[in-house]
Amino acid sequence: MNENKSKFRWTYLVVLLLVVLVFVLIFTNNGYSGERITGGKEEVQELVNGRTNEDGEEEKIVAVYYTTDTMYFLLEGSQYESRFPDYADYYINYITEDELTELRNIINEYNATASEEDKIAVEVAVAGINAWDIIYPILYICFGLFLVWMIFRLLNNSNKGAFSFGKSRAKAYTTSKVKFDDIAGADEEKEELKEIVEFLKSPKKFTDLGARIPKGVLLVGQPGTGKTLLARAIAGEANVPFISISGSDFVEMFVGVGASRVRDLFDQAKKNKPCIVFIDEIDAVGRQRGAGLGGGNDEREQTLNQLLVEMDGFESNEGIIVLAATNRADVLDPALMRPGRFDRQIYVNIPDVKGREGILRIHAKNKPLDDNIDFKTLARITVGFTGADIENMLNEAAILAARNGRPKIIMSDITEGINKVTMGPQKKSRLVTERDRKITAYHESGHAILAKKLENTDEVQEVSIIPRGMAGGYTMQRPENDNSYRTYNYLMDEICVCMGGRIAEEIIFKDISTGASNDISQATKIAHNMVYNWGMSKNLGFLSLESSDQVFIGRDYQTRNDFSEKLAAEADDEVRQILDYNYKRAKKLLSDNVDLLNEMANLLLLRETINKEEVDMLAEGKSAEEIAKIMEDRDREQREKEEKFRKEKAEAERKALLEQKIAEGEKLYQNGVITKEELDKIKQSYFDEFSTNDQAEGQNVNVVISQGQSLVSDEPANDEGINNNQNDNKEVVQGSSDNQASEETLKEEEKKEEQKNKNKKDNKGG
Repeated sequence: MNENKSKFRWTYLVVLLLVVLVFVLIFTNNGYSGERITGGKEEVQELVNGRTNEDGEEEKIVAVYYTTDTMYFLLEGSQYESRFPDYADYYINYITEDELTELRNIINEYNATASEEDKIAVEVAVAGINAWDIIYPILYICFGLFLVWMIFRLLNNSNKGAFSFGKSRAKAYTTSKVKFDDIAGADEEKEELKEIVEFLKSPKKFTDLGARIPKGVLLVGQPGTGKTLLARAIAGEANVPFISISGSDFVEMFVGVGASRVRDLFDQAKKNKPCIVFIDEIDAVGRQRGAGLGGGNDEREQTLNQLLVEMDGFESNEGIIVLAATNRADVLDPALMRPGRFDRQIYVNIPDVKGREGILRIHAKNKPLDDNIDFKTLARITVGFTGADIENMLNEAAILAARNGRPKIIMSDITEGINKVTMGPQKKSRLVTERDRKITAYHESGHAILAKKLENTDEVQEVSIIPRGMAGGYTMQRPENDNSYRTYNYLMDEICVCMGGRIAEEIIFKDISTGASNDISQATKIAHNMVYNWGMSKNLGFLSLESSDQVFIGRDYQTRNDFSEKLAAEADDEVRQILDYNYKRAKKLLSDNVDLLNEMANLLLLRETINKEEVDMLAEGKSAEEIAKIMEDRDREQREKEEKFRKEKAEAERKALLEQKIAEGEKLYQNGVITKEELDKIKQSYFDEFSTNDQAEGQNVNVVISQGQSLVSDEPANDEGINNNQNDNKEVVQGSSDNQASEETLKEEEKKEEQKNKNKKDNKGG
């Protein structure tokens, strides 16, 4: 980096010098001065004989100085007399030898007939080479070469010139701060990749057993699971060059550029082997050939062909491991996935509860958390979160705690962080009518009650009527465990929960709203998958009617259904039956719990947001008013706790400042910079300032004054007295009497100190 900066500065220095040189060439006169004679013989003859110029002044040559090709003329009374011939009134340059001889003759003829006073002084320079005649051509040649060099430099500059399209944009790294210990929730994946590092560090250990080093490793997983982070960890663990590039960097509008960049990439890798080549988002260049509409993309396919050849072609690439990452392995070309190219395919899954706990601990290292925060509980309620989601969640919680002035991150901050990650920020400023608030309260209560009463549903964590994202309210459910499979009963209960909002509106208001649009979509999707994909239909049985959830246009464009229209109609009818059955079941359950529905809606209208504990208290039979009072008391205690902390922190900072200022004053006094009186003024000014502030806030200042005296007194501080004052800090000191007592105490201390100093002097004199 420093080397590049140095080169950059030298380039600009050279440019500056050449610019200065050009100005010198333009504005210097090569030793000539005055006016150039262009008339030749006639004008010289006129000057010799004397003439009158345009201004009416007489001009006559009094001296001539000439070289092999230049003549300089000095006029009578000229301002250049003392500096002649470096500066002259007139000059003729670049004249031939014959012309010079002719001009000499004119002057000689004049001097032959002129008097001694009128003769022209003639001085001839020694014939030689003029320095400027050599310097000028050299300077012009150098300037021309520099311009040519700059043009070629611009053309070849950093992938911006016409000659750099085929150069790879890969970046080489020798070190990385990320290690395997910095990654949690991917233990098996790390073990697989550790072997790659071992292959590179000690290949003999494996080759002795006949093992072949893997040529390629493909990391597959959902976005945010840590694929790129694992690649960085490999770069940090292996002491080999790590060359990184994105799949989109191969793609260019010019034909053949992608293939050229692939060749350049592997040429770079061969020069640095053993090394690791990492291609992020390889699906940008590795998609199936011939799958596009109209026959595919020839340029992309050329790039892919070159990549296939480089990974496992005729030439050997031993010592080069290709590491790639993608979240769309289904669209990759089969030739890229075969052994010999990507020998290993490592699936980076969403972390389980143990992995999430480890990720939480890693990202919470530099964050102050409240003592009541349990990582196990957080790991349990963040089911489905990736590593990126967890990092973002804790970051949002830290921002919220800082916004509210809290010293530590509390559980409510983390809960809000979870909601922001999953649903977006709250929109408290949105204007909502009272009727809409009531509809939303009953709607979300319907969801929450069904989720609480049904046996196979996830646990309710939070219910709110505050708009968030695109939703007017929400009911947040989190599973207690990481369930790999969803059962038939679980899916049926989930459909019931989706219908709870619409049914609650129907029961209470005898009307329905458009707020259930997303609920209907989710319920229909679950029922459709049960019949079409999961074989959970009672009438159709063990039958799948759809082959894939993701359609790859070009590959699946012409795919036809493998079932008849009659079978499709029966499947659709089965989907409707599932929805109707669960609608009736949900309506009966809510009708039986109307009282609970009313209480929860009232609590939501009072609190706007309720958590799991409040939902449990409602289920136990407590009223909305009772629960609201309990939670308000808790909120008040939390606010008082936070306010107390802020005051204590401010008080501690003020005391620390007082101690520092007094200590500085004492040091100045000991060094003789200030007098005792000036020191007393400093102490008294700060005591007055802080005493006034403390009295305004109703706080005790005895501790402050005691600590200040201990810093500036010549006698040792009375620790016992300080402790006694600190124990009495709970008493509020108000009124002028206390200030007066403090001032009297200070005066007594000063008298004692003066008497002590006087005794010391008397003792020394004795």
